[in-house]
Amino acid sequence: MTERSLDHDLHELKALLLAMAGEAERALDLAIRSLVERDSELAEKVIEGDALIDRHEVEVDHKAIELIVRHRPMARDLRLVVMATKLAPELERVADHAVGIARQALFLNKVPPLKPFITLPSMAGAAGAMLRDAIDSFVHEDSQQARRVIVRDAAVDAMHEQIFRELLTYMMEEPRTIPRALALLLVARSLERTGDQATNIAEQVVFLVEAEDIRHQKPEGEPRA
Repeated sequence: MTERSLDHDLHELKALLLAMAGEAERALDLAIRSLVERDSELAEKVIEGDALIDRHEVEVDHKAIELIVRHRPMARDLRLVVMATKLAPELERVADHAVGIARQALFLNKVPPLKPFITLPSMAGAAGAMLRDAIDSFVHEDSQQARRVIVRDAAVDAMHEQIFRELLTYMMEEPRTIPRALALLLVARSLERTGDQATNIAEQVVFLVEAEDIRHQKPEGEPRA
């Protein structure tokens, strides 16, 4: 096989990942809209679309295996193929979080709002932006952008903590709010995990570009234990 054939297959693998990323981002956006706009039809679309993202994950795995067998890539090319098999599950999990949010929206849309949405949409915006920028860093193989994504996860975690405290207060003061508050807590947890998935993707980009495994390292500027 020629080098050109390897480049072609790597391009196809990347295209599959980007298609999957686009579907996952769209699912997350629609899930949040279904909650904020109280649109249960949007929630149903998110749930129905999950099967497509699952198929993308399988396609990425098959393409990666085929590429390794056919070309026996080395160095950076091999890191890209390995990265693809790790990114696909991260994106599939983002889609699962979107489905989880959509399912909570189906419940919440049937009951009176517990409180105006203030922090939750901000958290969704921050987590969604992290995901987009992590994918963008992959497209451009920009490890510095990826590192900037990783640092932003702390802000999403802080918003998650704020929402948790607010909803805990509601539940303690008025037990009748517990089902709605728990549903919103699950939404916030899904968004917090989405930020984690974006962080994982960004860490893989750093590995791809710099051949440095930074998993489990604290971001620069964060105090160490």
